[in-house]
Amino acid sequence: MAGLLKRIAFLALALPGWMLAAPGHAQDKEKARAEADETLSAVVRVKSRIIKDARSADTLGLQRDGTGVLIRDGYILTIGYLVIEAESIEVISADGKAVPATVAGYDHASGFGLLRLLAPLAGKPLALGDASALEEREAAMIASHGGRDGVNLVYVVSRRPFTGSWEYLLDSAIFTYPAVMNWSGAALISAKGELVGIGSLIVNDSAGAGSESPGNMFVPVDLLKPILDDLISAGRRSGPARPWLGLNAEEMRGRLIVARVSPDGPAARAGLKSGDIVMGVGGEEVNSLADLYRKVWARGAAGVEVPLNVLQGLQVRDISLRSIDRLEYFKQKTTY
Repeated sequence: MAGLLKRIAFLALALPGWMLAAPGHAQDKEKARAEADETLSAVVRVKSRIIKDARSADTLGLQRDGTGVLIRDGYILTIGYLVIEAESIEVISADGKAVPATVAGYDHASGFGLLRLLAPLAGKPLALGDASALEEREAAMIASHGGRDGVNLVYVVSRRPFTGSWEYLLDSAIFTYPAVMNWSGAALISAKGELVGIGSLIVNDSAGAGSESPGNMFVPVDLLKPILDDLISAGRRSGPARPWLGLNAEEMRGRLIVARVSPDGPAARAGLKSGDIVMGVGGEEVNSLADLYRKVWARGAAGVEVPLNVLQGLQVRDISLRSIDRLEYFKQKTTY
């Protein structure tokens, strides 16, 4: 009976209308409803107003709205781009109460943002699950803010690396299907009722490269566990920061074509521009974003000189970039 109740509670969360029509004792349904409400109490809305001259304003806007998850008393986990360079942040609980929050920590390597509540907020923290245990074709639930109206049943369709054009690489991201539109910071919840991922993107190929399967990409919470205490105590993970170039590139037919450079970032200052083709790092050929990032990061911590071999027009040039810590570039309102 215990296993059945858990399954009922899970489906009740994912398909609220189904619960009311499903067979079973009224007492079982009531218990399932209570478990569902307790789980959803951890899912909150995150609204941020961004500094007017923010570096990220052009790409992410000055008003951002998404979801966060209460994971400890006083702490909300969300996706970092919702709160980077925030001037003010408001967190709204499932019961409609709004309280201010500040950025407790940010981690570019994973993409997580951690918020510290400035006033008490109702809700039971959601336990962190084991994201590595998720298997393909396994059912899961996406919970965005909005209570039961923000809940969708999905399936894990792929576990694979993800490479973003903004110098971002995950060794094992979680991809779900079908697509959910309110994905930013949304909670991916396993059948055990545990948090296993935080929503980052909508993608067209959730089932794998080349597939036509619109879905979402989630950052596994396993990446948070070893750095959570660091984020709380110091605002960032311990150890040296990775070198950052401010270079957005796209893979096209085995070539890495520069799509844009961050204004006043290392790449822009070194003279790189849209349309350039990155051929190598220190004379070593690169033909994928993952290969480029790994070769750059292998050269040392932020501040290291990174020699790129770049095709500009008809000429291959050797261009040296003085890398920086990405946090030094953004005009984030520091509260830690």
